[in-house]
Parts: sequence; C-alpha cells; structure tokens
Amino acid sequence: MKTIRLKPLAAMLAAAGIAASAQAQTEKVMDTVTVNGGRPSSLPTQIPTTIESITAQQIEERINAFDSEDALKYFPSLNVRKRYVGDYDHAVLASRASGTGNSARSLVYADGIQLSNLLGNGATFTPRWGLVTPEEIERVDVLYGPFSATYPGNSVGAVVDYQTRMPTKLEAHLKLSGFAQQFAEYGTDDNYYGKQASASLGDRNGAFSWWINLSRTDNNGQPLAFANKFVSSGVNSSAGVPVTGAILGRNPSNREWLILGATSQIHTVQDHAKLKLAYDFSPTLRASYTLGWWQNDAQRHVESYLRDGSGKPVTLGDINVGGKRYTLAPSDFAPQLNELEHQMHGLSLKQHTKGLFDWEIAASLYDYQRDLARTPSNITDMEGSGWNTLALKGIWRPGTHTVDFGVQREAAKLRTRVFGATGWTRATSGRFISSFDGETRLESLYAQDTWRIDESWRLTLGGRFERWQAFGGKLSGVGLPARSENAWSPKTALAWRANDEWTLKASAGRAVRNPTAAELFQGSIVDGKPVNTDPNLRAEKSWTTELTAERLTDKGSVRATLFHERTRDALYSQALTPTVNTVQNVGGIVTNGLELSQQEDQLWWPQLSVNSSLTYADSTIKENGAFPASVGKQQPRVPRWRATLLATWRAGEQWSTTFGLRYSGKQFGTLDNSDPNGFAYMGVSEFLVADLRARYRISRQWTLSAGVDNLNNKKYWAFHPYTQRTLVAELKFDL
Repeated sequence: MKTIRLKPLAAMLAAAGIAASAQAQTEKVMDTVTVNGGRPSSLPTQIPTTIESITAQQIEERINAFDSEDALKYFPSLNVRKRYVGDYDHAVLASRASGTGNSARSLVYADGIQLSNLLGNGATFTPRWGLVTPEEIERVDVLYGPFSATYPGNSVGAVVDYQTRMPTKLEAHLKLSGFAQQFAEYGTDDNYYGKQASASLGDRNGAFSWWINLSRTDNNGQPLAFANKFVSSGVNSSAGVPVTGAILGRNPSNREWLILGATSQIHTVQDHAKLKLAYDFSPTLRASYTLGWWQNDAQRHVESYLRDGSGKPVTLGDINVGGKRYTLAPSDFAPQLNELEHQMHGLSLKQHTKGLFDWEIAASLYDYQRDLARTPSNITDMEGSGWNTLALKGIWRPGTHTVDFGVQREAAKLRTRVFGATGWTRATSGRFISSFDGETRLESLYAQDTWRIDESWRLTLGGRFERWQAFGGKLSGVGLPARSENAWSPKTALAWRANDEWTLKASAGRAVRNPTAAELFQGSIVDGKPVNTDPNLRAEKSWTTELTAERLTDKGSVRATLFHERTRDALYSQALTPTVNTVQNVGGIVTNGLELSQQEDQLWWPQLSVNSSLTYADSTIKENGAFPASVGKQQPRVPRWRATLLATWRAGEQWSTTFGLRYSGKQFGTLDNSDPNGFAYMGVSEFLVADLRARYRISRQWTLSAGVDNLNNKKYWAFHPYTQRTLVAELKFDL
C-alpha cells in the first residue's frame, strides 16, 4: 500500500474554494494518505458522508468576520441568527431540517472542546461563540447529519468543528477593526458604531508550544425589540395622558397594533482571552491544555416614541391615543444590564502515530462564574451553571479497516435564581421570586468501522449506545422526579467511486436528542404543582438519510445531495392553555430536500473563484395531538429555499475583491403558520442580502480590508431585526 504525500491541508482546501468538501479531497485516492502541515480535523473524515470546510485564508480573504460564527455565513444550508456584532444570547445555528429556534439540534466544538450550550434549547442557549475569535481559526469543518457514532443525538442537524492555531515558530498578529451601521425602523433612525481589537502571540521551542489570543469588542447594536399595544386592547375613554408618536402597524398575524418605542438597544463590551499550551513527549504523543476566559458587560437602552403635550417622553402609566386609553406597565420600557464572566478549560493527551493504533483522553469544563441579567422588576442569576465532558477514544487500523471506538460522558448543570431588589443595578440578593435547578448526564459507548473494500468501495457501519439521566430537578424548592433512559443509534454510510471524477455516497443514521435541563425543569409552581413544565418529556428520535453524487475536477467540485429526516416527539414550545406556553412533544415532523453545492477556482478567468449553494427543504408537521391546527403546516423557521453565492476576483498577489449573496425564503415562527407577515417585529421574514469585501496586501506584514454587509440595506427579521447596511474596515499586522 503506497503513501501519497499531499500539499498542506489548508492549501489543498484553499485551492478548492470556500466550503470545499474535506472528504472529497481524498476520494480520488483510496490508499493511505499522509497530510503534511495543518492541524487534523477532529471530525471522522474517513466516513463517506458530507463534510464541508473553510480555511483561515479563505475567511480572511472573503468574509467580513468579527465573530467566529461569521465563518459559517456561506456554508450550504446553514444559517446563524446573528443580530449584531457580539450577539451572545440569540445566535442560534440552523441546519437543513432545524430552524433558528432549535439550538440543541446541532453541536459546536473548538479543538474538541464543547461550545454548544446544552443546558437548554432555544435563543438564550446559543453556542458560546465568544470563546473563539476569527483570528484564532485555522480551519472550520462541518459534518452534516447524525452519521457518525462519535457524536450524541444533538448532531442531528450538523457538527461544527473549529480548529484553532498552534504555532510551529514565532508568530504575532494584530487586527484593528471598526464598523458602522445605518438603521431605520418604525420611529428609530440612527447610526450605530462599534470597534474591535485582537492580538495573538505564539511560538514553539523544542517540544513545547504556546499560543495567547486577546480581544475586545465594543459595539452599539440596533434596537432589538419594540414596545407595543394591540389597538383592540384600548378602552374608549378620555382618560390618560394624551400622547403623540405612536405608530400604527400590523403584527405578524396581521392584527393592528401600535408601536410605542424601541427597547433593547444594546451596548456590549466583551473581553476574550485564550491560552493554549502543548508539549510533545515524543513525535507521536502530545499533551494539550486550553484556558478560555470571556467577559461581557451589556446595557440595553430604551427609547419611547411617545410625547406628552409639552414634548416630554412618556414611559409609564395611563396614556390616551386617538380617544383610547392604554396602560404602560413598568416592563414595557424596562432597561436591562447584563454581567457575564465564563471560563473554559480543556485538557487532552493524544497519541497520533497514524499507524495500527492511536488513542486520546480528553476532558473539558465550561463554568458560568458570573451570569446576571438585571431589570428593575427582577434579577436572574445563573452562576454555577455549566457543563463538563470526558472522553476516552481509540482508533484501530487493521489492514483496510479503520475502527473508531470510545467511551464518553457529558454532564450539564442548570442553576437559576430569580429575585427582586430595590437597588437592581448592583444587588446580589433580595426578595425571592423563583428558582429552577436540574442536571442531565449522558454516558455513551460507541464503535464504527470504516472498511475500504477495494479501490472503488468504502463502507462504514457503526452504533452508539447511550444512557441518559435527568436528576436534581427543583422548581422554587419543589423537587421533581429523576429519570433515566437508554437508547441505541445505528449509523451507516457507503461510497462508490465510479471513476476519478464521480463518487456516489449513501448515509443513514438514527439520532436521539434528549430533553435539556431547562426544557424539563424551567417553569413555575402553583399550589405545589408545576403548571408550565413537564419533567416527563420524551426524547426526540430522528432517522436521517442522504444520497449524494459528487463530481471532482482539478479546479473544484459539484455536489448534489438528496436528504430525508423523520423526527418523532420533536420538542417545541406550544400552548398549554390559552395564556400559558410550555415545551411539549410534537408527534411527527418529516423533511425532504435537495442540496446543491459548487466550488470552482479559475472559473472562466484565472482570477475568478465562484462558490454557490442551493437548498430546497419541505419540512412538514405530520402529527401533533396537543395542537391539531399545526398538522400539515411548515416547521417553524425552516424555509423551503436557501441559497448562497460567493465570487472572488484576485487582481495579482495584492488585491482581492469578493461579492456575496445570501438568500432565505419565506418562513414562519409559529407551529400553525398563523404569522404570515414576516416583515414586522416578532415576525420571521425572507431575505436576500448582498455583501462586499475588498482586501489589499500593503506588504508581507500589513493588510488592509474594507467591506459592506447588507449592501442592499435589506430590512429583515427573525423575531428581532437583523442588522441593516453596515460598513466595515480592518487593518491587520502579521509578523
């Protein structure tokens, strides 16, 4: 069996364009491949299924990237609900059959350390993107679907793996960035500004290597919410303070309402620090340690559009609009302060001989050291929440087989305390309002064998056995029952290389996504009983299949993938009573779709690279006993059509210009699709957004970049408004 030496993986992928298939790069050769340079992906790239990638060079050249999730902007079928630079609590990752409300249906890792926040599911439990900065990234790989036994059922949508830098010699980097947004919506018309600085330093001395990254983001985002009253809620009366400034509009369900002012205009200041250490005991045995620290202080400001007779703003009490009386509650124009400090630790010992047997021991810890959300009416404290992981992995390579196996443990701990205090801006304790605690634990055994049958055929068979536990649940001191369940998830994939250009692949896998601690235990107690939580929620169970045809050329690739997913007992928040919503099981959701992906260098001209994707997904609710009106309707936040286009023109070694398009079709935010007006606060809209980036290498060390996100100034929504036209500029120094 011969060994073929390839160019460094980063360069190899760069030659294929953005989001080039990492698996595809090795499909032409069925023998052993030795890759020189570049950090290896932690994804099981030997499995013949869909894996897409992007390199640091491509991110820097083509994407206006200020947060790590920006690297995913142009991946096929993916969308991150990022509302502004530094969005730390709503940037949910959506995939082929999962919307931007389902954060627990994907997994995000950095150097094998879990960033996905599986304490809950939804907008406030997003991956901890802030623990990785764009300047650290060496490569991002994405595995589509639950086709690897290495990952738990949360991989049903996608697995994102960030590989960050580890130096081989002395290197230093500095980047200064600025951005300005022009925003106009309802009664707000203003400009919002931000800035960012990042510095990195690393070196290798013999067997020891180290890396330090520091960054600060200081940004003023646009208003995210708008105070409102339904016109029908007004009382015909002459009482109340007569006011002007209310804006008549329609809500997502086309009911008339009055927009009274802007709220949650956020000023966020985030600090990030990362220390990575590695020691090579031998050429094949490495110990690594990662320490990540992230702090965020955020202020959410409010602005009333309402003015009384003397022109003063009105934010509280009875008002009169057009002969109707309305009451402004304290919560309508409530400011908010957020104080967060999180830490991440990762430790691993790994043997990587690429010979008969390799192994790895890895552990990680994510800790909410401080996590406070303050409003005048209450303070929510999540200190003590977090998660930890432990994994023992092995790879055995007897002959034409590659056998992955391992033991894993993932534990999550939710601690939430809500209290009231008169000095709400500084208080650390006060009048008890509510609390909810709970823990989950997943212990797993897995094994999978990838067999190179001959030069044309490759087969993977695997399985994952999981034991899930939920315990320690408490709602305001009232204990909830503990639970445990077992699940088995088989996986398989088959590839046939018809010739040097064409490969056909088929994959199938089962995923069991267990309820999170927040879904089980977050709610309230009335008369000693939980009224809006269900500690007996069933796990989501999904079968996913895909069939792929891929054509490789010397300059790129074209891929077509048919996919199908059937999910039983999907976890969604829906009405329990006319006034109370809670998480419940939706009986069945079926998604069928087609994904097309294309990457081509030197298309028509040697200077031009074009990358594009198109996704069609028909995702329909088939069964829902708790809410029959939703049956036959489209799954929330899964549009039928998505598309991306990214074209890069390189004018010599110094200049490059990139033009991008991102499209998402019509979608809904409700299970019964009763919100057809997506272009309103709380709505979910379609969008077509254009981006532009120009990059100039002043010298070997200095690079200047400028660009525009949302060049066409599209106004679009995912409950909250996305950013409008934003100008960006960067100056970068590389030693």
